[in-house]
Amino acid sequence: MKLENLHIIIADDHPLFRQALQLALNQGFNHTHWYEAESTDALQILLGQKQDYDLVLLDLQMPGAHGYSTLIHLRASYPELPVVMISAYEDAQTISHALHHGCAGFIPKSADMTTLTQALEAILYGDIWYPPEITLLDVTDTPTADKLAELTPQQYRVLQMFAAGLLNKQIAYELAVSEATVKAHATAIFRKLGVRSRTQAVIALQQLELGNNTSQ
Repeated sequence: MKLENLHIIIADDHPLFRQALQLALNQGFNHTHWYEAESTDALQILLGQKQDYDLVLLDLQMPGAHGYSTLIHLRASYPELPVVMISAYEDAQTISHALHHGCAGFIPKSADMTTLTQALEAILYGDIWYPPEITLLDVTDTPTADKLAELTPQQYRVLQMFAAGLLNKQIAYELAVSEATVKAHATAIFRKLGVRSRTQAVIALQQLELGNNTSQ
């Protein structure tokens, strides 16, 4: 694959970082089409608009991300789309969990532009990249990880809205569906996550927050 005319999403809530990243990478990736998402909801909208993206650069701490949950959902829903984590968290545990959950690479935000470009080139050619000085750890899944992967994109959006505290009528308005549809999504979410209520569903989602990792 020739690394030009790519379609890459930068998903990060800081506009200045998105712009700086795009400007820096323009030097190494010719005629690339860049797309920006400031939240997981905006990312889902972009992904629903077209299917031929080449890469997603995803911030772990973006609003609505809930740690590794968006990564897990993306890998399940778009298995052919490489997802690269770009984060200010650079510890071995965070990187190990991100790779365990299927990211194609992990690039610290402290990386210089030369390292960033080389890392993305390696990933686009099919390699897994993470900081060479990091020794990966053995990690275990939370019970939620596999269950979360079973949610459809729309069910995942509803779950995120539960976590944000939105009422059914607010969710229905945001998604342009009926309240009955939202209730149907809720029933499916509870069944797939093995819970009985919104509160339990949100608690399950929070198990994937940073800082709730468990290592062997």
